[in-house]
Amino acid sequence: MDEEELQDDLRQFPARSALPRCLRSFPAVYLTLFLTSLLLLTLSALALARVSSISSKLHQEPLERNFTDSDSFLFPCGADSPEWEYFSGHCYYFSLARTSWERALEQCRERGAGLAVVGSFAEQQFLMSRTRNERFWIGLSDRNSEGNWEWVDGTDYTSAFTFWKEGEPNDSGRNEDCAHLWISGKWNDVHCTFECFFICERPLAPKSPNPH
Repeated sequence: MDEEELQDDLRQFPARSALPRCLRSFPAVYLTLFLTSLLLLTLSALALARVSSISSKLHQEPLERNFTDSDSFLFPCGADSPEWEYFSGHCYYFSLARTSWERALEQCRERGAGLAVVGSFAEQQFLMSRTRNERFWIGLSDRNSEGNWEWVDGTDYTSAFTFWKEGEPNDSGRNEDCAHLWISGKWNDVHCTFECFFICERPLAPKSPNPH
Protein backbone atom coordinates (compact mmCIF):
# COMPACT_ATOMS: atom_id res chain seq x y z
CA MET A 1 0.00 0.00 0.00
CA ASP A 2 1.50 3.30 -1.01
CA GLU A 3 1.48 6.40 1.14
CA GLU A 4 -1.46 8.12 -0.64
CA GLU A 5 -3.77 5.13 -0.19
CA LEU A 6 -2.88 4.96 3.51
CA GLN A 7 -3.75 8.63 4.02
CA ASP A 8 -7.07 8.17 2.18
CA ASP A 9 -7.99 5.27 4.50
CA LEU A 10 -7.11 7.31 7.58
CA ARG A 11 -9.30 10.21 6.41
CA GLN A 12 -12.31 7.94 5.82
CA PHE A 13 -12.03 5.91 9.06
CA PRO A 14 -13.42 8.51 11.51
CA ALA A 15 -16.46 9.11 9.32
CA ARG A 16 -17.22 5.43 9.06
CA SER A 17 -16.70 4.73 12.77
CA ALA A 18 -18.64 7.73 14.18
CA LEU A 19 -22.03 6.91 15.91
CA PRO A 20 -25.25 8.63 14.78
CA ARG A 21 -26.09 11.83 16.70
CA CYS A 22 -29.26 10.35 18.28
CA LEU A 23 -27.29 7.37 19.59
CA ARG A 24 -24.62 9.59 21.05
CA SER A 25 -27.34 11.54 23.05
CA PHE A 26 -28.87 8.44 24.73
CA PRO A 27 -26.57 8.43 27.80
CA ALA A 28 -27.49 12.05 28.59
CA VAL A 29 -31.22 11.27 28.30
CA TYR A 30 -30.91 8.28 30.62
CA LEU A 31 -28.95 10.32 33.12
CA THR A 32 -31.58 13.09 33.07
CA LEU A 33 -34.42 10.61 33.59
CA PHE A 34 -32.55 8.94 36.41
CA LEU A 35 -31.88 12.25 38.19
CA THR A 36 -35.51 13.38 37.71
CA SER A 37 -36.83 10.11 39.15
CA LEU A 38 -34.45 10.37 42.07
CA LEU A 39 -35.63 13.95 42.76
CA LEU A 40 -39.31 12.95 42.63
CA LEU A 41 -38.71 10.05 45.01
CA THR A 42 -36.90 12.35 47.43
CA LEU A 43 -39.69 14.96 47.34
CA SER A 44 -42.34 12.25 47.86
CA ALA A 45 -40.46 10.90 50.87
CA LEU A 46 -40.20 14.40 52.37
CA ALA A 47 -43.92 15.06 51.79
CA LEU A 48 -44.92 11.78 53.45
CA ALA A 49 -42.69 12.54 56.40
CA ARG A 50 -44.28 15.99 56.76
CA VAL A 51 -47.84 14.60 56.60
CA SER A 52 -46.96 11.94 59.18
CA SER A 53 -45.53 14.61 61.50
CA ILE A 54 -48.64 16.82 61.21
CA SER A 55 -50.98 13.86 61.75
CA SER A 56 -49.06 12.87 64.88
CA LYS A 57 -49.36 16.39 66.31
CA LEU A 58 -53.10 16.51 65.58
CA HIS A 59 -53.60 13.30 67.55
CA GLN A 60 -51.49 14.50 70.46
CA GLU A 61 -52.82 18.06 70.83
CA PRO A 62 -56.47 19.07 71.45
CA LEU A 63 -58.05 21.05 68.64
CA GLU A 64 -58.70 24.73 69.31
CA ARG A 65 -61.64 26.35 67.52
CA ASN A 66 -60.97 29.92 66.46
CA PHE A 67 -64.22 31.51 65.35
CA THR A 68 -63.93 34.13 62.67
CA ASP A 69 -66.05 37.20 62.05
CA SER A 70 -68.06 35.23 59.50
CA ASP A 71 -68.84 32.61 62.19
CA SER A 72 -70.14 35.36 64.47
CA PHE A 73 -72.29 36.74 61.65
CA LEU A 74 -73.80 33.35 60.78
CA PHE A 75 -74.10 32.14 64.39
CA PRO A 76 -74.32 35.17 66.72
CA CYS A 77 -75.23 32.89 69.64
CA GLY A 78 -72.06 30.85 69.07
CA ALA A 79 -70.84 28.61 66.28
CA ASP A 80 -71.25 25.68 68.68
CA SER A 81 -74.94 26.59 69.23
CA PRO A 82 -76.42 26.84 65.72
CA GLU A 83 -79.86 25.80 67.02
CA TRP A 84 -80.16 29.04 69.04
CA GLU A 85 -81.68 32.13 67.40
CA TYR A 86 -80.64 35.69 68.14
CA PHE A 87 -82.91 38.65 68.84
CA SER A 88 -82.11 41.99 70.47
CA GLY A 89 -79.21 40.90 72.67
CA HIS A 90 -80.68 37.54 73.64
CA CYS A 91 -80.52 33.98 72.33
CA TYR A 92 -83.57 31.73 72.07
CA TYR A 93 -83.96 27.98 71.79
CA PHE A 94 -87.24 26.60 70.42
CA SER A 95 -87.70 22.99 71.49
CA LEU A 96 -88.51 20.17 69.10
CA ALA A 97 -90.30 18.04 71.70
CA ARG A 98 -93.23 18.61 74.08
CA THR A 99 -93.00 18.31 77.84
CA SER A 100 -94.48 19.71 81.07
CA TRP A 101 -93.75 23.23 82.29
CA GLU A 102 -91.57 22.01 85.17
CA ARG A 103 -89.52 19.73 82.91
CA ALA A 104 -89.22 22.51 80.34
CA LEU A 105 -87.77 24.79 83.03
CA GLU A 106 -85.25 22.09 83.96
CA GLN A 107 -84.20 21.54 80.36
CA CYS A 108 -83.64 25.27 79.86
CA ARG A 109 -81.49 25.42 82.99
CA GLU A 110 -79.48 22.46 81.71
CA ARG A 111 -78.74 24.63 78.68
CA GLY A 112 -77.59 27.53 80.84
CA ALA A 113 -80.82 29.44 80.22
CA GLY A 114 -84.33 29.91 81.59
CA LEU A 115 -87.82 29.77 80.17
CA ALA A 116 -88.44 32.85 78.03
CA VAL A 117 -89.44 36.07 79.74
CA VAL A 118 -91.37 38.28 77.29
CA GLY A 119 -90.56 41.90 77.99
CA SER A 120 -91.83 43.86 75.00
CA PHE A 121 -94.16 43.77 72.02
CA ALA A 122 -91.15 43.53 69.70
CA GLU A 123 -89.98 40.41 71.51
CA GLN A 124 -93.54 39.05 71.47
CA GLN A 125 -93.69 39.50 67.69
CA PHE A 126 -90.36 37.70 67.28
CA LEU A 127 -91.62 34.75 69.33
CA MET A 128 -94.94 34.68 67.51
CA SER A 129 -93.15 34.49 64.17
CA ARG A 130 -91.44 31.27 65.33
CA THR A 131 -94.27 29.59 67.26
CA ARG A 132 -97.50 30.29 65.37
CA ASN A 133 -99.86 27.29 65.15
CA GLU A 134 -98.13 25.52 68.06
CA ARG A 135 -98.12 25.95 71.86
CA PHE A 136 -94.90 26.92 73.65
CA TRP A 137 -94.26 27.33 77.38
CA ILE A 138 -92.90 30.66 78.62
CA GLY A 139 -91.45 31.44 82.06
CA LEU A 140 -94.63 32.71 83.70
CA SER A 141 -96.72 31.00 86.41
CA ASP A 142 -98.84 31.58 89.52
CA ARG A 143 -97.96 28.24 91.12
CA ASN A 144 -96.83 29.89 94.37
CA SER A 145 -99.99 31.92 94.89
CA GLU A 146 -103.14 31.75 92.78
CA GLY A 147 -103.58 34.91 90.74
CA ASN A 148 -100.13 36.27 91.57
CA TRP A 149 -98.25 35.71 88.34
CA GLU A 150 -94.46 35.63 88.50
CA TRP A 151 -91.70 35.53 85.89
CA VAL A 152 -88.98 32.95 86.48
CA ASP A 153 -86.24 35.62 86.44
CA GLY A 154 -87.95 37.80 89.06
CA THR A 155 -89.23 40.46 86.64
CA ASP A 156 -92.11 42.38 88.23
CA TYR A 157 -95.23 41.09 86.53
CA THR A 158 -97.47 43.97 87.67
CA SER A 159 -95.48 46.57 85.74
CA ALA A 160 -94.29 44.38 82.86
CA PHE A 161 -95.57 43.77 79.35
CA THR A 162 -98.45 41.26 78.98
CA PHE A 163 -100.19 39.76 75.97
CA TRP A 164 -102.95 37.50 77.25
CA LYS A 165 -105.57 36.01 74.98
CA GLU A 166 -108.98 37.58 75.52
CA GLY A 167 -110.53 36.28 78.74
CA GLU A 168 -107.22 34.88 80.04
CA PRO A 169 -105.91 34.02 82.54
CA ASN A 170 -109.11 32.41 83.77
CA ASP A 171 -107.94 29.36 85.77
CA SER A 172 -110.63 27.35 84.01
CA GLY A 173 -111.21 24.10 85.87
CA ARG A 174 -108.75 25.30 88.57
CA ASN A 175 -105.00 24.69 88.76
CA GLU A 176 -104.22 26.36 85.42
CA ASP A 177 -101.04 27.79 86.87
CA CYS A 178 -98.62 27.99 83.93
CA ALA A 179 -98.59 30.20 80.85
CA HIS A 180 -97.86 29.29 77.28
CA LEU A 181 -98.10 30.94 73.89
CA TRP A 182 -101.39 29.86 72.35
CA ILE A 183 -101.51 28.78 68.69
CA SER A 184 -102.28 32.42 67.80
CA GLY A 185 -99.21 33.55 69.74
CA LYS A 186 -101.19 35.14 72.57
CA TRP A 187 -100.80 33.94 76.15
CA ASN A 188 -103.00 31.34 77.81
CA ASP A 189 -102.96 29.67 81.22
CA VAL A 190 -103.16 25.88 81.41
CA HIS A 191 -102.32 22.98 83.74
CA CYS A 192 -98.56 22.84 84.29
CA THR A 193 -98.58 19.11 83.48
CA PHE A 194 -99.91 19.80 79.99
CA GLU A 195 -97.26 18.96 77.40
CA CYS A 196 -96.15 21.82 75.15
CA PHE A 197 -93.08 22.83 73.26
CA PHE A 198 -91.00 25.42 75.13
CA ILE A 199 -88.74 28.44 74.59
CA CYS A 200 -85.45 28.90 76.42
CA GLU A 201 -83.82 32.32 76.65
CA ARG A 202 -80.36 33.47 77.68
CA PRO A 203 -78.40 36.71 77.26
CA LEU A 204 -75.92 36.88 74.41
CA ALA A 205 -72.50 35.98 75.82
CA PRO A 206 -70.03 38.88 75.63
CA LYS A 207 -67.28 38.48 73.06
CA SER A 208 -63.89 37.53 74.37
CA PRO A 209 -61.19 40.14 73.75
CA ASN A 210 -58.85 39.31 70.89
CA PRO A 211 -55.48 38.05 72.19
CA HIS A 212 -52.50 40.25 71.35
